[in-house]
Amino acid sequence: MSQTFNARAAAAAGLTVLLWSSAFVSIRYVVQHVDPGPVTLGRSGIAAVVLLLIWGVRREGLPGRRAWPGIVTAGVLWFGVYMFALNWGEQLVDAGTAALVVNIGPILIALLGGWLLREGFAPRLFVGIAVSFAGVAVVSLSMSQDTGRSVFGVLLCVVSAVTYAISVVVQKPTLRHATSLQFTAFGNAVAAVLFLPFAPRLFSQLDAAPSAATLHVLYLGLVPTALAFLSWGYALKYTTAGRMGATTYIIPALVVLMSWLFLSEVPAWLTLGGGVLCLLGVAIARSRGKAGPRVSGGSPPPAEPVAPSTPPSR
Repeated sequence: MSQTFNARAAAAAGLTVLLWSSAFVSIRYVVQHVDPGPVTLGRSGIAAVVLLLIWGVRREGLPGRRAWPGIVTAGVLWFGVYMFALNWGEQLVDAGTAALVVNIGPILIALLGGWLLREGFAPRLFVGIAVSFAGVAVVSLSMSQDTGRSVFGVLLCVVSAVTYAISVVVQKPTLRHATSLQFTAFGNAVAAVLFLPFAPRLFSQLDAAPSAATLHVLYLGLVPTALAFLSWGYALKYTTAGRMGATTYIIPALVVLMSWLFLSEVPAWLTLGGGVLCLLGVAIARSRGKAGPRVSGGSPPPAEPVAPSTPPSR
């Protein structure tokens, strides 16, 4: 199935990739001073407040009734569990390693998108899955030479990858009944309510932490969450979940570079080798070979929404 190239959607996807890459580095800094739960509350709470204010000014109204299951699911899994697991994982492993492991997500998105959204399966999907998870095993092995805590950090990053993939696949059909602003604003609100019990610790730990930690929490809420999830939702509306997942391939390289520049951290060579295997598996899974259509379970996939001549404002 082909789709017309949408320059605005491509730009939005590129912006998202850059901002999400910066989030790994920012998280790595702040979780050295503030626990994962409070950071999750701060990030989702700030994003929710800002986006709900924008939503109120724009008077978009409430999402459609059929959007709420997807919004609540993403609120719990993506804005909640994903962020909490990633925050915790980055207490135990460096930002580059976390990015390498989390970015097996595109394979899981392709698998779930092919099954649940009927986008079809790339011919080499399952070979790619095997290669990527071999890479995760190598990363875990390299971490085991350090401490068991680091291996647990890798497993937490795998949890993040799984919840990220589920949420992207849930988001795609939800955007037929809600704008990306509604989805992101109310999804973050759900996560903020879920993590509200961490409020006392958030304020007490930020009070004791360097002022830079507060700035990082603000940045995480405003930029990689509020802005980046809006740009992601806009781009996803005009392409498939699998294609959007593929845009994140470059994130690990950007994170390793940013970590080296800002944190003076670089993963060990064996860890980088495992990470390359992870990304190689993603590349294999997303390749289609020279011939042969995708396997789609015996029935053609439904048509994707086509961008209107005047894109709706988000």
